[in-house]
Amino acid sequence: NSDYMGYPVSTSMTRQLIARKVAEKAVELGADALVEGSTGKGNDQYRMHNVFTMFAPGRKVIAPVRDFDLIRAEEEALCKAWGIPVTEVITGGDDKTMWCRSIASGAIDLNMEIPESVWMWYVPPEKAPNEPEIVEIVYEKGIPVAVNGKQMLLKELVPLLNEKAGSHGIGLIDIFEEGIMNLKSRELYEAPAATLILKTHRDLEQMCLTKEELMFKKGVEQKWAYMVYHGEWFHPIRKALDAFIAETQDMVNGTVRVKLYKGNADIVYRDSRSSLFSPEIRSIKSSGFSQPMCADAAKIRGLQFEILAKREQLVKGK
Repeated sequence: NSDYMGYPVSTSMTRQLIARKVAEKAVELGADALVEGSTGKGNDQYRMHNVFTMFAPGRKVIAPVRDFDLIRAEEEALCKAWGIPVTEVITGGDDKTMWCRSIASGAIDLNMEIPESVWMWYVPPEKAPNEPEIVEIVYEKGIPVAVNGKQMLLKELVPLLNEKAGSHGIGLIDIFEEGIMNLKSRELYEAPAATLILKTHRDLEQMCLTKEELMFKKGVEQKWAYMVYHGEWFHPIRKALDAFIAETQDMVNGTVRVKLYKGNADIVYRDSRSSLFSPEIRSIKSSGFSQPMCADAAKIRGLQFEILAKREQLVKGK
């Protein structure tokens, strides 16, 4: 459940993949330096540097935009002077992956309203269809494998959900983000499929995992997202976290149906062969087990508060 302060990490991962490929090519060619396009105000310089250092150690890293202290207008002027075509749908750039699209990173003013022409999948709720749509997602071992009864690979499933969820006004993320340098920026993301998958996957986990697994996993997820965001994809701990997460997913199997309507994604149906939900035991409508048995358990669980109360009396008595 990748989520860094509300951002389903995507660009953070792709930068590190790109950096590894560049580093490996540099080693293959015997290059003594690597060049990348990060600014000195963003996060990518740290992500790139970490990966370059690991896969192409000892080589100089050059970042012209940062090293020459260029601002956006100066970059554009230089590109124009050198005949390099630059097309931006919005100032600040546009990073697309099928999981999440990052728009105008670090270049959005506090109260700037984004024109509708910018969106790739997202339709504002007021312009979304007037009829709801039910979407069914099937999970096997934590992975979405089918939509509306059709088996799909992730590379097919995610784009489909981008179209479906986005058309119903789902997937706009407008947040304040704390970057690697601990400076806040307003960030805008378009992630309809990620929004829908994360919501339904978490819901299915609530059905299928134990309380202890869910509580511990939440901390693991936060650490995982933090490390990936901060350019630590290749850190040994990230791999260890992956191992724990993979182990928890064996029991995350089932079907979730969601009603999409004007910016809302409401779960209307769940079913799982590995569910831990047992209404025949827990429901107040059924007998389930002998309730009087809980009296002694409640007394034992309450002992710590009995001790706390005695301490309070002793302290106040002094």
